Amino acid sequence: MPAPPPPSPTAQPREFLRHLLDAAIARAQPARTLAGFLPAPPRGRTLVLGAGKAAGAMAQALEAAWPADAPLSGLVVTRYGHTPPRPAGLAQRIEVAEAAHPVPDEAGQRAAGRLLALAHGVDADDLVLCLISGGGSALLTLPAEGLALADKQRIHRALLASGAGIHEMNALRKHLSRIKGGRLAAACGPAPVVTLAISDVPGDDLSVIASGPTVADDTRCADALAIARRHGIALPPGVVAGLESGRLETPKPGDALFARHRAHLIATPGQSLAAAADAARAAGLAAHVLSDQIEGESREIGRMHAALARAAAAGTGAFARPCVILSGGETTVTLGPAAHGARPGRGGRAGEFCLGLARALRGHPAVWGLAADTDGIDGVEDNAGALVAPDTLARAAALGLDLPDHLARHDAHGFFEGLGDLVVTGPTHTNVNDFRALLVL
Repeated sequence: MPAPPPPSPTAQPREFLRHLLDAAIARAQPARTLAGFLPAPPRGRTLVLGAGKAAGAMAQALEAAWPADAPLSGLVVTRYGHTPPRPAGLAQRIEVAEAAHPVPDEAGQRAAGRLLALAHGVDADDLVLCLISGGGSALLTLPAEGLALADKQRIHRALLASGAGIHEMNALRKHLSRIKGGRLAAACGPAPVVTLAISDVPGDDLSVIASGPTVADDTRCADALAIARRHGIALPPGVVAGLESGRLETPKPGDALFARHRAHLIATPGQSLAAAADAARAAGLAAHVLSDQIEGESREIGRMHAALARAAAAGTGAFARPCVILSGGETTVTLGPAAHGARPGRGGRAGEFCLGLARALRGHPAVWGLAADTDGIDGVEDNAGALVAPDTLARAAALGLDLPDHLARHDAHGFFEGLGDLVVTGPTHTNVNDFRALLVL
């Protein structure tokens, strides 16, 4: 039976934007990409270790592609509720554990300890396949000496509220861990390690994805300490001393332990944005990918995108209507002190982008927008993101929803839920970070 035609961008703009998001997510599915990067089975056994929001789907893709008569076992850890349904007839050879994200919990700590113990049991004839995706920084929680789990939880919460970029956050996380920053690879000793990674970071830096548990780290203890001080992240005195002395240093590029290690990116944000652009062009629209590396405060990035869309609609910008403008990366939301008596807000960076976009568009009649996190979870909420339409502000006013108030409280979820404009995908079993699409007609 032939596939149904895609939604019309002019008659069904909301559905069309969701179609572009779906195309981006489909491009990053491990079942589509992983098999082409697999090495040959070794003389010994193959041990699978991994962590991230896509780890369950990556494990299943590996089980489907690995020869049935070749030994395969191991453990990966993913976020609660992010293990995909098992395809009929696919035998399970890799254990999947679940733990908390974005703030780590005891389940993640136990799983990380088990992964490290498994790594210590391999030899030179074995192969270690590491399946790494975004989210692994919280899911692989094994605090450094002098840190308790409660300390790590507090530090994670503080980092998430600080406005620090992902490179900064993960530089600190690597130095506060016994498994991240190349330490998992170091535990594998003489065995070759092949890392298969799905990128969720601007620039696709393997040492930043999930805090780089299997690759060399070029940041230093001094960098980690400076980041903590710059963002007001309190550290226990023993950890400060460990950073100052270099005792908590990570394995560095050029270390002989990485000589037999290889790493491959099996899905990236740029590839997913290209897939969405192809889908737009197939519908007869010009498509422009701004960048897959956009960082900054979410609401301000929303305002910048609104300026580009308004210029395109007016015929005065770099892009001509009708068109689609796409971007990715990882924006941030800085949580300042809450106003006295203010109701707490809910939401993530995609929703906050949409609040900034809607405010700056001011109800422009020719522009629609969608922003979502490609893992299906915007922050810690049940939605992936939100939609903005020409009538967003008018409908909000009719319902008594005050956009400046919601923006001040970082309450994108409450605003767009009231409008019925949350984008809900459920867990997508992949993660290539922010996806943003503007439709200018």
